[in-house]
Amino acid sequence: MMEARFESAFIKALKKHANIRELVKRKVDMIMENPLTVGEPLKGNWQGFYSCPVKRNFIIIYLYCSACRKKQDDVVVACSDCPETPDETIKFVLLAPHDDAYNRKAD
Repeated sequence: MMEARFESAFIKALKKHANIRELVKRKVDMIMENPLTVGEPLKGNWQGFYSCPVKRNFIIIYLYCSACRKKQDDVVVACSDCPETPDETIKFVLLAPHDDAYNRKAD
């Protein structure tokens, strides 16, 4: 069973963009069902993460712990809670307009 974790930045953005809440919920459900085919792997500052479009220029950025470890991206991503986080966990990190998201650096 997949577990979802929502970072504070994601929740804050969802409150700010309440008009797309239903679309986001549907995308989150799709990601939970099949995280590797719904999203696209990212590179550079976002190595290890995936992005999924919500609408026009809005994207969700997330981390699928199992894939992160398999590709050994966990060394780069270095989540503080990595050791105790199960493989079947998806961390929803960011919800933002496309350009804003990619201009941020992964924490």
